[in-house]
Amino acid sequence: METAALADELVLLAYDDSGATWTVGDYLDYGVAGALLLQLALAGRLEVRDDRLVVADPAPTGDAAADAVLRRLAGDPARTPSAWIPVLARGARQPILDRLVEAGVLRREQGKVFAVFSRTRYPAPGGVEPAAERDTRQRIRAAVEGSGPVEPRTAALCALLSALGWERQVLPDLPADLVKARMKELGAQPWAGAAVQQAVVDVQLAVLAAMMLVVNLDSPTD
Repeated sequence: METAALADELVLLAYDDSGATWTVGDYLDYGVAGALLLQLALAGRLEVRDDRLVVADPAPTGDAAADAVLRRLAGDPARTPSAWIPVLARGARQPILDRLVEAGVLRREQGKVFAVFSRTRYPAPGGVEPAAERDTRQRIRAAVEGSGPVEPRTAALCALLSALGWERQVLPDLPADLVKARMKELGAQPWAGAAVQQAVVDVQLAVLAAMMLVVNLDSPTD
């Protein structure tokens, strides 16, 4: 498999070696939606103008999932990232999981819990961390432990992980405070053009806002 796309990397990080996801499903879908928007921004297809996401270049990128989002944005009125994230998040992870299975990076394992509830897991064929996931963690680790410039794709991924609050799960052996601070710092660094940088910041905030809405809806009321 070629270098994994941002959305693929995020999904791989969200599943453990047993093929189960350790995060809330809605959060993962929001994260994937954010990753697809960031892919398009990094590819020069999206910009933020007047606080709204606009298509700067409608040319396909070659990534089926990202291009589907690009067509959706091109065909609808411009909206803020916060308005787009919940819309794009619906079922966002499944196409990514499907293509990871098709590529042989993961396998689909279906079964039942207590012989009643259906359950689908996505373990790696060898039962260990896939090479693509290992490469992603190594790249993130190098960015977190370093002090110099970081290439835009890694910085964008760190910004997204920071919004999701996944710092500890991605690099569990490093001090949590260090990882959290460094990922936040990487997301804020001026490592891209102004339009792309604004898109990354706005998508990061939109994912965080969507997650907070889920928390508030799930919280008990008086």
